[in-house]
Amino acid sequence: MAQRHFGKRIFDGELTRRDFMRLTACSGAAIAATSALQGCAVDPVTGKRSLVGLSTAQEREIDKQYAPHQFSNDYGAVQDDELNTYLRNIGSQMAANTHRPDMPYDFTALNAIYVNAYTFPAGSVGITRGILLEMDSEDELAGLVGHELGHVNARHAAEQAGRSMVAQLAVLGATIAAANSSDYNDMSRYIQLGGSIGASALLAKYSRDNEREADQLGMQYMAQSGHNPQGMVQLMEMLTEKSKYKPDLIETMFSSHPLSTERYATAKQRVDKEYVSEAGRRLRRERYMDNTASLRAIGPAIKQMQAGSEKMSKEKFAEAEPEFTSALLQAPEDYAGLVMMSKCQMAQKKHDDAQQFLERAKAAYPEEAQALHASGVNKMALKQYDAALAEFTEFEEKLPGNADTTFLKGVAQESMQNPREAAKEYARFIQQVRSGDSAQHAYQRLDEWGYMRRRSGSILTK
Repeated sequence: MAQRHFGKRIFDGELTRRDFMRLTACSGAAIAATSALQGCAVDPVTGKRSLVGLSTAQEREIDKQYAPHQFSNDYGAVQDDELNTYLRNIGSQMAANTHRPDMPYDFTALNAIYVNAYTFPAGSVGITRGILLEMDSEDELAGLVGHELGHVNARHAAEQAGRSMVAQLAVLGATIAAANSSDYNDMSRYIQLGGSIGASALLAKYSRDNEREADQLGMQYMAQSGHNPQGMVQLMEMLTEKSKYKPDLIETMFSSHPLSTERYATAKQRVDKEYVSEAGRRLRRERYMDNTASLRAIGPAIKQMQAGSEKMSKEKFAEAEPEFTSALLQAPEDYAGLVMMSKCQMAQKKHDDAQQFLERAKAAYPEEAQALHASGVNKMALKQYDAALAEFTEFEEKLPGNADTTFLKGVAQESMQNPREAAKEYARFIQQVRSGDSAQHAYQRLDEWGYMRRRSGSILTK
């Protein structure tokens, strides 16, 4: 096989940055949903027929398949039952007043530290700790939730899915692309920082028209649910102010939810003209503060994590480490902080130290899967291939459907000189992913090992 070939470079430890970017662009998520693209449906808001990306049943299936992966990429739900219950109560109350009250809405506070909120087509809504810390009242929260409900009810997310969302979701599984090399010393600096700098950029990016309609619907749902629509205006003011002095923190939100002067002016005008009586309602600051008290107690630690994450995104790993150290002194069992610190250690080739933080993360949040995947990658860097395989297997049990993990299991088996078991994983992988460099490598290994029928291209594994 030629030395320049991508498949050989995986195992010769010569992957370049370009190879890394190519490698992370391939997964089975897109293949699994590409048949669910075009169809006509009635717009539940306007009552008119429109071309959308997914049927209602397909919207639900997208949420079921992909929301758990995205939420894990954002370090899972916060380990605060009271906060999640509060958020779900607010969301459920508002969802009952929407145009599609029968959708399977779910509202989750996520451990991610960047500022954003997002929704999947059927109403699986994620709200990060980063934005929860920045809001000051329940009415701002209602504005945020109402806006996401607007996207679901106007079927903006479904329309986006038919264009680009499924393809973008294809990279959800890659936690650390360096796992695909047997020489990790040269690859550790290319850690894929999923979750720490805005993984929800993988979701739908809405047009300005979509955003205006979501604002309008959100304010309507707020008013019908007893909230003050002025909260939507204050939310926009906060986001605009935040963008001036912390643009990196809010970059993902503005990328997926473009905010304009016109949007702000329109929202303000609606409050003054359409919601005059509702604007007199008392803003619920105290209740919001009470229900987010535990989150605010570790606010300084989260700010340190944000600073560390920003430096990680600029590959200033040595400078990022003290930020995470300070954060973990304040919140020693914070799952996101522990995983981010482990990635920082891996980026500096400190794999033994990284493993210590990953073990702490697994103990702190045993139900969550991302630390398992990162641990598998790190153990491959330590050449502990059997232990890495065990981590990937446990990861799959907790979070099935990640094609990248299947591929990495094949890499681990191949590294242990188990071609028969590696072939099984590679065959399983290319049942999900039929093109791209990882698939090409899997096909080549299956062919070399005699598992491909020459004429039909079918796979012979038992």
